Amino acid sequence: MHEYLSLAPEVADALAEHRPVVALESTVIAHGMPHPQNVETARALEAAVRAEGAVPATVAVLDGRIRVGLDDDDIDRLATSKDVWKLSRRDLPVALATGALGATTVAATMIAAERAGIAVFATGGIGGVHRGAETTFDVSADLDELARTSVCVVCAGAKSILDLPKTLEYLETRGVPVLGLGTDEFPAFYTRSSGLPVVRRCDAPDDVARIMHAKWRLGLDGGIVAANPIPEADALDAAEAEAAIARALADADGRGIAGKAVTPFLLARMKEITGGRSLTANVALIRNNATMAARIAAAYAALTRTSAPRPTTNSRRG
Repeated sequence: MHEYLSLAPEVADALAEHRPVVALESTVIAHGMPHPQNVETARALEAAVRAEGAVPATVAVLDGRIRVGLDDDDIDRLATSKDVWKLSRRDLPVALATGALGATTVAATMIAAERAGIAVFATGGIGGVHRGAETTFDVSADLDELARTSVCVVCAGAKSILDLPKTLEYLETRGVPVLGLGTDEFPAFYTRSSGLPVVRRCDAPDDVARIMHAKWRLGLDGGIVAANPIPEADALDAAEAEAAIARALADADGRGIAGKAVTPFLLARMKEITGGRSLTANVALIRNNATMAARIAAAYAALTRTSAPRPTTNSRRG
């Protein structure tokens, strides 16, 4: 493996044996939730993946290496340390060179997953085009990563604090298929629908696996968004969620919060405004995504075991 990449033995064995593996991000541990709920959620996500017969691979940067697969001590360290970097593509080389402790975002987790040979990644929601981006140019690095890095990202759509029409327009321009898992509409994180159409509805994990296989065998670099609606019992009322988002955005603007600090602030503020219900919804949707990701990973592993292997980044680009 690469000098900066370290796979847990369980993950390495599963990949060598062509068994399903699901990558998991670590920002949910370090920046997305309070302690001890962050630890409980991290372990619940790994348990959800295992329950479907797949191997979980939580990703983080520790001691100068990208670690793919963490143990309990690693998770506790991320959950309780005060100075954990939030890592996207831009930040990875700096964190590795300086030995920083870092939690990976969607973009950084995708990079690690592809380098390790993991095809499926579960997260809560992808980043996107921020509201007001026409003046701030605030667009998440997740979108460019989806355009260049060949991983299927299972999510509950994009975070509803974003400009969803512009986010989907950007993904279309960059050639990223947006699939709806059992839905014709793009989910809006806390709510099951946004009124915006997906490229294709997929009613079974096999449907997604076949699209993954066709895209990458054709040599079309880049990811796939598998949008999985939050379970109906855990969804917030759409009008209530939009009102809370508007209030949180106004608070962020009033306090001059910008850049990487925006999303953590908005999620924390949403929790306060909704009396904790947004956090409960967040936990429910990411667990649901982990379960679905494991099923897709199993379908893709079964498909590729009987066909030519997925081309690697190096082989596609010479």
